[in-house]
Amino acid sequence: MKITHRTKARELDKPARLPPSPAAAQPSRVRHVLNTALGQSHEVKAEVQACAEDLGSANELAKAHIADGASMLPAAQALQHGLAVEQRVQGCADDLQQLADNLSDGVDEVQAVEQALSRSRLALADSEAALALSRDAERTASQLAMHDQKTGLPNRTLFDDRLAQAIAGAERHGWLLAVLFLDLDRFKLVNDTHGHAAGDTVLTAVAERLMRNARDEDTVCRNGGDEFLYLLINPSGREAVARIAAMVREAIGSPVGLGATQFRVTPSIGIALYPEHGMSGPTLIAHADAAMYRAKNRGSAFEFFEPLTD
Repeated sequence: MKITHRTKARELDKPARLPPSPAAAQPSRVRHVLNTALGQSHEVKAEVQACAEDLGSANELAKAHIADGASMLPAAQALQHGLAVEQRVQGCADDLQQLADNLSDGVDEVQAVEQALSRSRLALADSEAALALSRDAERTASQLAMHDQKTGLPNRTLFDDRLAQAIAGAERHGWLLAVLFLDLDRFKLVNDTHGHAAGDTVLTAVAERLMRNARDEDTVCRNGGDEFLYLLINPSGREAVARIAAMVREAIGSPVGLGATQFRVTPSIGIALYPEHGMSGPTLIAHADAAMYRAKNRGSAFEFFEPLTD
């Protein structure tokens, strides 16, 4: 009886046990370890099946001898067969141990990847939080840089920028623009008689009333002191601008209460139209300013810019 012995160059074929590596290189190493373990599992399975086939062949051969009348097998032959099978089984055991070691390495690698991913998620969360804080700080800085601190209205810098954009749009689409320059009459008397706190209350009330009457596309700005600018985008005509100016004057002229005291201020309003009275922002504002002084001198509610007079 002869058992065919399937040999493998175990030490040459088996990869060395993989040492732990830095987390940055883990994914490819994990795949390598697990693929190696998978290949070894197939080899071990084939070897175990081969052992089982050899044992089955030995049993069938022994049965055949017994059927032929043999009462016992030669001891040397039985020993040779037993040693061959033992060697094969030991080889399978070695392969299983190597497979277990490689799988253990794979588990360690996976855990290292999970820990690295967890650290990355925490770092990402920290980065997102820092970015949100940075954006909030940027918005706050922009708000402070582009808005009047006392009234919350856009300041002159933001107004000039929006006016320049409006002029560019009006030039493309043929729109009409109107710039209203407002100055509060007798405001200095409020400050001198009742103090700057009362004056600030009046300014805040005026700003709120201007914003309440402004359309979304329009811009109201505090120009400084008791002066305000109002940009009207594409009004329907000169009459519409005059109507809006009258409404603004009426809204501002309502009494402002501060405790038991009532303050009433009215604005003098000068108006300049694009493109009739100017083609640039500074020119329109200067012409509206000149028309405002004429309204104040005449005691009228508002005046349009008049090139010859102003």
